[in-house]
Amino acid sequence: MSGITEEIAHIKGHPEKLIVFLHGYIDNSETLNRTITPFVDAMDNCAIHLPQAPIPCEIHERKRQWYSMHEFDPNDERKTVPTMRECAAIYNKMTRGFVSADGYLAPYIDSLLSEYGLDESKLYLCGFSQGAMLAIFSALMREENIGGCVSFSGIIAPHSYLSRHASSHPDMLLIHGDADNLVRFKAQDYTRKKLETLGCKVENYIISGGQHRITADGLAAAACFISTR
Repeated sequence: MSGITEEIAHIKGHPEKLIVFLHGYIDNSETLNRTITPFVDAMDNCAIHLPQAPIPCEIHERKRQWYSMHEFDPNDERKTVPTMRECAAIYNKMTRGFVSADGYLAPYIDSLLSEYGLDESKLYLCGFSQGAMLAIFSALMREENIGGCVSFSGIIAPHSYLSRHASSHPDMLLIHGDADNLVRFKAQDYTRKKLETLGCKVENYIISGGQHRITADGLAAAACFISTR
């Protein structure tokens, strides 16, 4: 698998923090860039990088994916199974996808930290949907605690692999809409409990009536979470 070669970057003042923001499935960095403009505008003295996943999306060839969802869940049952336990079990099958994606994301992050002369404590990983899942996974797999991780409409996965192999326990902010029909709202509380078991300090932000998208109030919560650290 080739590494990350495309990105959008915003350099705000003199970067004292590195923020890496991961787009979702059937998405790309250009679309994400338009969505998070208020977040970018709210941040000072940081470098914000939006890497583009190197894999063309299996559903839409002009979009991207961090790993294949259909390889592990060909019928999209994760969206429709009745219980959170069954949903988590499907995500738990995706270990190979997450490990592969982190295999090319981690060196990209390392190169950025080196470029800016920053250590792990100044790194913040953010992501939406599949990008949020990868952000959580990668944050837990870093050898040292990063500054923090922000998940928009994500879930911790694969939980059984992370329970055995997670190397760190960074602070987390979980942002989720209570009307999300793609990554169910119950995933927020499920993820919080799993993360706390791993030693993470977790904050929840609930978007009332929020569906599967990034909202202005969610971006404001993320900006506050990062700026106050």
